[in-house]
Amino acid sequence: MSDKFVAFNADGTLGSRLIQGVHAIPEGATAIDEAMWYRVTQEVDGVWRLVGGELVKQPFPEVLPDYAQLVALERYKREATGVQVDGLQIETTRDSQALIASTGLSAVLDPEYRCNFKTLTGFVEIGAAQIIEIAKAVRTHVQACFDRELSLLRAIEAGEYRDDMLSEGWPNSSPPEPVELQ
Repeated sequence: MSDKFVAFNADGTLGSRLIQGVHAIPEGATAIDEAMWYRVTQEVDGVWRLVGGELVKQPFPEVLPDYAQLVALERYKREATGVQVDGLQIETTRDSQALIASTGLSAVLDPEYRCNFKTLTGFVEIGAAQIIEIAKAVRTHVQACFDRELSLLRAIEAGEYRDDMLSEGWPNSSPPEPVELQ
């Protein structure tokens, strides 16, 4: 008589490996021989399940990537690559977008508004017209990123998506050169 047992989950997958004298053996547990014990404890390249009263190993189910999540993450990364406006390298992270939007509102409310604006290469003094130009460029860049995300999501839905599409078609495909801030 074997002292090795297996118990199964409600869906028929292997739930527990048990040794009599070490574990309490639940009602309904199945006794197995040493050869099968070795297999169920060492072969982890599949799912063990009870099929027709027999313990069999089946391949792991194929797990498809969450393409929509991959696309959203790529859009978020691309959104923050920055833009150039009149030779100024402008940051486009979420924080920068918010600051630029509020500065843009000030420029719309007061056409004489001026401020010291920090670019990726340092501070510049700019006026309302240039602030609005920067805000429009940032908004255009960000919207283009969302538009690309939408087009990729539609390709996924249509079954036309290919992995190489994730790196294609984004605005400002290459981020600005890193700048050493002082």
